Amino acid sequence: MPATLLPRLADPGQPAALFDALGARLSEVVGFRLFTLLFVDGQEVARIHSSDPEAYPVSGRKPMSRTPWGDHVLHAQKPWLGRTMKDIEWAFFDHALIASLGCGCCINLPVVYDGQVIGTMNLLDAEHRYTETHLEAARPFAPLAIPAFLAARQGAGAAPLATPED
Repeated sequence: MPATLLPRLADPGQPAALFDALGARLSEVVGFRLFTLLFVDGQEVARIHSSDPEAYPVSGRKPMSRTPWGDHVLHAQKPWLGRTMKDIEWAFFDHALIASLGCGCCINLPVVYDGQVIGTMNLLDAEHRYTETHLEAARPFAPLAIPAFLAARQGAGAAPLATPED
């Protein structure tokens, strides 16, 4: 099912064309109130796609200090499922804004390339909305974003990816 999106990589207007196609397909397969994509740039993450650009504008940046969430998703390269608002509060400093959008549940999928997390795919919806089944249904979509993430990183002048000896 995610493979049906591969031809979209040939569409003009990348990476936005792929991001829009990903959002449309994820809406059908998993559902969401908010869908964002963030790429890792050194000690920050930068938003390169948002289904709600008014609340979460593209190009917004956040510092990523070491946190338990960051250790889990960015460093251990594991997906994270936050089922409740309490989970959201634990993970994100902007939990009040998330709650104001009617979101209290979150799936974060690391997008991994060459052994490194280069970004995250994030789906948010109403509290208790997502289960492990939703996370597993969304998981195969994350690698599809790799070429678009790399293009977005390059276009934004992001720091180069670390080499294995770094």
